[in-house]
Amino acid sequence: MSQGFYISKTVAVIAAVVGIAAAVTIFGLSVAYSKQKPPAGGEGGGEGTLVAPTPPPEPKEPWERYRLPDTLSPVHYNITLWPRLEKDEHGMYIFTGHSTVDFVCVKTTDLILIHSHQLNLTKFSGHHATLTGLDGAAAPTIKTTWLQQKTQYLVIQLNGKLVPGKSYQLYTKFQGELADDLEGFYRSEYTENGIRRIVATTQMQATYARKAFPCFDEPAMKAIFHITLMHPPGTKALANSRDAEINTVSLEGKDVLITTFEPTERMSTYILAFIVSDFGSIKKDETGSTTMVRIWARKKALELGQGDYALNVTLRMLEFFEQYYNTSYPLTKSDQVALPDFNAGAMENWGLITYRETSLLYDPHTSSEGNKERVLTVIAHELAHMWFGNLVTLRWWNDLWLNEGFASYVEYLGANHAEPSWHIKDMIVQGDVQRAFAVDSFVSSHPLTRGEEEVNKPEEISQMFDTISYSKGAAVLRMLSEFLSEPVFVRGLSSYLHQFAFNNTVYSDLWDHLEKAALSTGLNLPYTVHEIMNRWILQMGFPLVTIDTATGSISQQHFLLDPDAVVDRPSIYNYEWIVPMKWMKNRVEQDQHWLTEKRAMFEPMRAEEGEWILANLNVSGYYRVNYDLQNWERLFAQLSSDHQVIPIINRAQIIDDAFSLAKGRILSTTVALRTTKYLMREQEYIPWQAAFSSLYYFFQMFDRTEVYGSMLAYLKKLVRPLYVKFTTSDRPLSHTMVYTRGLAVSLACTTGVAGSNELVLGMFHQWMKEPNNNRIDPNLKSTVYCKAIAAGGEEEWDFGWEMLRNATVASEAARLRSALACTKVPWLLNRYLEYTLDPTKIRKQDATSTIGYIANNVVGQSFAWDFFRSKWDYIFKEFGGGSFSFSHLITAVSRRFSTEFELQQLLDFKRDHPDLGSGKAALSQAIEKTTANIKWMAENKKLVMDWFDTESA
Repeated sequence: MSQGFYISKTVAVIAAVVGIAAAVTIFGLSVAYSKQKPPAGGEGGGEGTLVAPTPPPEPKEPWERYRLPDTLSPVHYNITLWPRLEKDEHGMYIFTGHSTVDFVCVKTTDLILIHSHQLNLTKFSGHHATLTGLDGAAAPTIKTTWLQQKTQYLVIQLNGKLVPGKSYQLYTKFQGELADDLEGFYRSEYTENGIRRIVATTQMQATYARKAFPCFDEPAMKAIFHITLMHPPGTKALANSRDAEINTVSLEGKDVLITTFEPTERMSTYILAFIVSDFGSIKKDETGSTTMVRIWARKKALELGQGDYALNVTLRMLEFFEQYYNTSYPLTKSDQVALPDFNAGAMENWGLITYRETSLLYDPHTSSEGNKERVLTVIAHELAHMWFGNLVTLRWWNDLWLNEGFASYVEYLGANHAEPSWHIKDMIVQGDVQRAFAVDSFVSSHPLTRGEEEVNKPEEISQMFDTISYSKGAAVLRMLSEFLSEPVFVRGLSSYLHQFAFNNTVYSDLWDHLEKAALSTGLNLPYTVHEIMNRWILQMGFPLVTIDTATGSISQQHFLLDPDAVVDRPSIYNYEWIVPMKWMKNRVEQDQHWLTEKRAMFEPMRAEEGEWILANLNVSGYYRVNYDLQNWERLFAQLSSDHQVIPIINRAQIIDDAFSLAKGRILSTTVALRTTKYLMREQEYIPWQAAFSSLYYFFQMFDRTEVYGSMLAYLKKLVRPLYVKFTTSDRPLSHTMVYTRGLAVSLACTTGVAGSNELVLGMFHQWMKEPNNNRIDPNLKSTVYCKAIAAGGEEEWDFGWEMLRNATVASEAARLRSALACTKVPWLLNRYLEYTLDPTKIRKQDATSTIGYIANNVVGQSFAWDFFRSKWDYIFKEFGGGSFSFSHLITAVSRRFSTEFELQQLLDFKRDHPDLGSGKAALSQAIEKTTANIKWMAENKKLVMDWFDTESA
């Protein structure tokens, strides 16, 4: 799954640019693509088991436990569903259905537990189900049945025992609401040609299949699914497999289509999908291809060509992944569907991938380069799952990182294959590595793999879909591929996929196959793959590697942004890592070195006069680096004289590491600020983005203080050459140069570079005069919209709102929705907050991100925080139980907190709300971040202001 706005792990995450005393401008908002995708410990390879917090006492009865017992194993389901696309006599949208599940008894039992949630089950002779023996087996009679709401089970107690090895069939009939809650079998709505249309669609991950039909709703409970959908004439039914037969019958006085689908492959419930809609489709027939590829979306969107790009890149990437995995695509079709209402970024349902419209549709006339890249990378992410995640599936959600981290890594490879001139593989450093560092440097982080006992309840499972699982998972797997070499990595991967096809695994199974591949090629590693990698996945955090170039001494320590924080999660490895180190001395790349101890001497890293050391070449390792001050000075000198000697990614790394070390009180803040001085000569996007991302923390801390003006004066001096270059040249721009220009224009407007605000305001006001003729460059729209609305008043805001309401391109709507949060007018911000409570104004999928945008505005932050608390009951009911966006909302509304008063507000909120659902970890992180911010501000405020004053003179 690709995460939604928050989790924007985009391949080209373009930083937010703060407006002068007004708002945060998010340039390339659509580029920002947040994915967010943890495991079970210590099997194989040697080094012990995962240390986890003490679990609560085990419930006495099986139905009080959140995990299914290991007594039954499903074989196949027959499911018939009839979604009603019109309201019933009670004003509700409903669906009805019936299903059978054939299962084998594994262990003797007189109890059947099967998941069922928010379904109204029909009773038969006083019971909710009927049980039949198969192949001559005698089925015991049912003693009693009931619904266990807390653990979401249909509980069936029998008068006799089920016999191991025997097969049985369970039949249920049910009715559910086709609600707009974006979970299970749900309703999406849109208007086309003035007609309101209803789509019945699904989102099963992680624990929502049980809302569509009774099932064994755990990833290891794989089965074959026979699906039948009933739907109105004029609509099309889709499922994971191809349709086999379509018939028309008369029911309830009207014609109904019945579409029966071919049996699926053996698969998990969470990647099951079915859709009924009147969408159109486009497809591509490739000579020699056995895979049917189709794009489904609103007919108007397809008529405008918005599905063409997705269609063109899908077959190319399927071919790439077949070669990369050395395994044929497991299915005969690949349908991809753009949904008007969808909570995540996309979902890897096997053979029927669902997307937000912004993640699949690209309009060549109105969409930006960032929009195009988002479509490319999300498709790559989801297609990567067709093998890794779907064909071979995690055994339990504690290993979620294995799915999502892997897809988050190889999406760059697939995207790079489809668009090689974009150099997308380099984007992983900003898109994932640095993103993971930011979260993993707190004691409230967690290991990639957690004990199974830590991940049981639906809300605990939901919390696993976070930056650690997605971005740290990607960073760690990239590091593994780097030190093994890609040929060895893909060899082990192919072996793993072939052995476990259509089954389930734990992370150690992958280590086994990578170890065999390494041994077969004679690769010389200091330890086994298990011994190296378990240290990276079974303990949270990452090392700071410190190099003293005067002596050649190298050491490692657990890096924390707040060095005074107490680490209360134990680790059997004592927070030490086996660190692969690629490095260079001056211009020459050196042989890889391994840091295997807390401290070691390595003579080659001793530098002579004039020599500089650069460690973690191309940021291939998941660690930060610090040097002695003399080496920092030599790196600064090199950046000043010829910065291109240092690789682009490492120029970004120097900036990002230095600022993080300063936040962690390891390096002076003034040393970190000096990393930005060379930027007046820098034109590459990745270093500029790293600088702005680092300075964004300064915006958050200082935009309510007197330091802000001094900071703007320095940044104005820094960005002016870049802005002038891009506004006085008409030369064609590369993919990343488009991003550099956008950042330059946005930052120029924020800092008041002469002519910049006049430029963007003129563009917006010209559009207001000609609403049907928007001539603004798509790659500058985010900046133009935000700056104009921030500088304007009600008239500009209302115009933006009207354009949002009339937008027919999803990426354009997303830009406008973000820009409306940039206004400085308090009552407009409060009105906008109220709109998030009304799904007819702000779609439910966009509610939390809209509140987050308002919180990013320095004027709107306090309004958003007050709104979050005052509307808590509604927000928690709609999003708190399992929505992936909920934790990111908590992060957004507390991001600027840096005072004792604000810290106390967070502590009071935690005290008053013991049940935080999927936001529990996010609130703990907010408290920890605020505590660190308070200390940093006390130590650095005057120092920073003096430095900015001196350097801007």
